[in-house]
Amino acid sequence: MTLTRWQAMLYATIGAALFSSKAIFIKLSYRYGVDAETALTLRMLFSLPFFVGIAWWGRRTSTAAPLTMRQHQAIILLGLLGYYLASYLDFLGLKYISAALERLILYLYPTVVLLLSALIFKKSVTARGALALLISYSGIVLVFQHEFLIAWRAAKADAVVIGGLLVFASAVSYAIYLVGSGETIKKVGSVRFTAYAMTVSCLACFVQFLVMRPLEALVLPTPVYVYMGIVAIFCTVIPTFMVSEAIKHVGANSASLAGASGPVATLALGAWLLAEPVSSIQIIGAALVIAGVLVITISKK
Repeated sequence: MTLTRWQAMLYATIGAALFSSKAIFIKLSYRYGVDAETALTLRMLFSLPFFVGIAWWGRRTSTAAPLTMRQHQAIILLGLLGYYLASYLDFLGLKYISAALERLILYLYPTVVLLLSALIFKKSVTARGALALLISYSGIVLVFQHEFLIAWRAAKADAVVIGGLLVFASAVSYAIYLVGSGETIKKVGSVRFTAYAMTVSCLACFVQFLVMRPLEALVLPTPVYVYMGIVAIFCTVIPTFMVSEAIKHVGANSASLAGASGPVATLALGAWLLAEPVSSIQIIGAALVIAGVLVITISKK
């Protein structure tokens, strides 16, 4: 598939919004007493058939060269970092903080991506990219400060700190995945890479669950299966391929900047489905985030 820059950025933006909405459905499932390990396992259990099927079909129809040992190792490592570890830390963090705050902290990953790209691949940060980050993060700082003050007044500062650290660790893990996957995707192909990496992630989640929980823990109320099914298909499978295809065409830096749509989507869905309050400060912050996306997507011409 060949995409123009605008199409690739649209893929990245929509993919980020879909990824972000997973926090809403995870929070809804937590209302039924589900723990992070079980919720993550259900997400991967529902996702795995799609990725295995895509990997099998790709192998049958692809004319690409077989993967080398080094590419196999890279896919395994990136799958564990980007989809298993990052997801697990994110699920844990959502036990302690709101969906909106989770997305804001997780959105810090573009700064880590830019830093790692500069250090490892010697890619300079353009003035345009720096301006986009400045505008977007001005909005994020506003909303983060607002949410933290509310938590402090409710005597939940400890939970915010624990959840915040877990989600930030998730952001770092995902940033490493983005930087490492950029070059690998170009050589392996976005569809094949994503299918294999996600399959590795799913298997890692299953092993973790079997070690930490009994099989009876998978017997849950019906709404939990519905929520995790939505997370698996619409918040995992579809956006995973969209973001990978975007990275292939515009690189990790631009794709991560387009992820600014994530906090906006989470803010709106959180107000709608979780009844999380939306203040004027949050609206202003969301507007700044959107402005930052426009800076990086609108061409100079």
